[in-house]
Amino acid sequence: MPSTDMPAAPPRILNRRRTLEALGAFGTLGSLGLLGCGGGGDEDGTSTTSTSTTTTTTTTTGGTTSTETSASCSVVPEETAGPYPADGSTASNRSYNVLALAGIVRSDIRTSIGASAQALGVPLTVEITLTSTTQNCAALQGYAIYLWHCTADGNYSVYTTQNVNDNQLRGVQATDANGTVRFTTIVPGCYSGRMPHMHLEIYPSLVSATAAASKLRTTQLAFPTETLRSIYAANAVYSASIPNLNAISFATDNVFSDGADLEMTTLTGNASDGYTAAITISIAA
Repeated sequence: MPSTDMPAAPPRILNRRRTLEALGAFGTLGSLGLLGCGGGGDEDGTSTTSTSTTTTTTTTTGGTTSTETSASCSVVPEETAGPYPADGSTASNRSYNVLALAGIVRSDIRTSIGASAQALGVPLTVEITLTSTTQNCAALQGYAIYLWHCTADGNYSVYTTQNVNDNQLRGVQATDANGTVRFTTIVPGCYSGRMPHMHLEIYPSLVSATAAASKLRTTQLAFPTETLRSIYAANAVYSASIPNLNAISFATDNVFSDGADLEMTTLTGNASDGYTAAITISIAA
């Protein structure tokens, strides 16, 4: 399935994207990313629906009954990285790799590394908790998560300027003892053809999070539509996002159309204090 995970861009970029779409089915990593569209399976062709099921065990001893219940979680769908991962892969026919940059391990991703100018947009904290389907949904500590997303006007850093030093809205963090990472960023915009989303790659450790070849999984985060409508309507920087969001739905989105339940964040907050998007995702680790 050709990926349409692309924001609007100047004509030169659009021409390059048309070429990439034609070549995508034949690229080694690029084709895998495109086939991941919609979360149909792992890169090796295995199922993405592995589940740790809930089991209840009741034990009676000397008149005392105790009940133990195991948790239930499912592997988050594998999704396309899109054409702008900047992770050293050939997914977008580029050698850009922000993962190799000193300073990419950071919590606040609103600026480019070493710069002071922040991306315009409504403040957002993204809280991701990683758990294991093979360990009774236990938290996974020490794994690395690379997060990236578009600006309020629907463009991706690195590729808009074709400069790896322009790397705002990209960053890596290691999960803590609770399996959690927190990024300080902005609410993403909505560009034509896609529901608002964020991309992420999961790595076994910070040491291994230096190129896409070491990633364990690629997926995307979704956001509640009505909350985004409210945010977009109240902030002029998202003016272009309003008609784009009105023209699409989860049912017609080429990535989320098969279901976004395991990728849907809980979005809370307000205009004064900013917002928090929280989600728990699981992998078979």
